[in-house]
Amino acid sequence: MATFAKLSFNKDELNKELSGFFKGILENGAVDAVLAPMAQGKKGVRLSLVTSAANTGAVDPFAPVAAVSGAKIASSLTARPSGRKVAMVLRPCEIRATVELVKLKQVNLDDVLMIGMDCLGRYENTDFTKFQEQGGTSESFLDNAQAGKTATGDFDVAGACKICEFPAADNIDLRLCAIGSGSGAVHIEAVTEKGKAALEKSGVKIGDAPAGRDEAVKKLVAVRTEARDKKFAEFRAETDNFQALGEKLSACINCYNCRVACPVCYCKECVFVTDTFRHTGDQFMMWADKGGLLKMPNDTMFYHLTRITHMSLFCVGCGQCTSACPNDIDLMPLFRTSADKTQAKFSYQAGRSVEEEQPMAGFEADELFEVTGQAK
Repeated sequence: MATFAKLSFNKDELNKELSGFFKGILENGAVDAVLAPMAQGKKGVRLSLVTSAANTGAVDPFAPVAAVSGAKIASSLTARPSGRKVAMVLRPCEIRATVELVKLKQVNLDDVLMIGMDCLGRYENTDFTKFQEQGGTSESFLDNAQAGKTATGDFDVAGACKICEFPAADNIDLRLCAIGSGSGAVHIEAVTEKGKAALEKSGVKIGDAPAGRDEAVKKLVAVRTEARDKKFAEFRAETDNFQALGEKLSACINCYNCRVACPVCYCKECVFVTDTFRHTGDQFMMWADKGGLLKMPNDTMFYHLTRITHMSLFCVGCGQCTSACPNDIDLMPLFRTSADKTQAKFSYQAGRSVEEEQPMAGFEADELFEVTGQAK
């Protein structure tokens, strides 16, 4: 049975209470460091690595922003283990991406205390700045989001968040529960024995589970799943041929920001930044002669189709690809709709379990007969 602790707070004191929890696990040796979203001066919140309990005062885990996927930071910190215990405070999509990177040997969780947080959505980076300028806080965002009000002025949470059916984190040791906790409270749930030991060392008082949480989570999942299915149907109708897809991608300038931002784009070296795609002038002329014209850059469609084939099995729907695009191309639906079919084909769900083998990592003699043409 899960163990819970309740953090009650007055107006604008949520982070003060959370700071006390993180300070406790550092001071009492549960971990050696904490990776968590932290305020950077008066504006901006970024993941930061804290090793001193005296520096936990700026933590802001529920700030509705995620400038960089925490899975990429998890890889940086653990691919070559430091031997020091780290608590990582990540969103559900970041944890699911981390799970996939574990399977690719790009993350090591041996010394990690994984702390998942309920996610009610995030704003794009520039919109979060506006949110702060308008006096928005993590507490006000949580209160409004619980009531289904995520729009603020002329902006709303990212499109990826509106159709994410995973608002509560799994594969974690501790969970920061906002959904169903009510205004003025957040619960900390110990999911594993490692999490329970850390919670007890934090000095936070153990209490009861939040009433109505399960029902609140189910309700939010249902709303987002309905929105997801509607979005998928609309996008597929809009891109039912190569010409239509090409129009969707027409503003692409081959900057590759989406590849860099994607937490599960796993290749150590991308073929598109090698000599393979550094063509000569006479090659371009030859291709142009075939049709009388050649759009430049000429490999935009091929680049995106290659990315789909490489990582649609592992897409977790975080939306960082859309966020990173300088020309505001909404790439998330392209990868999510592709991943929906690819993952369904293999009965696979990205980030579901560390123990679940990635489909292309193993061979089954009796699978995909309709593709291979084998006789049953």
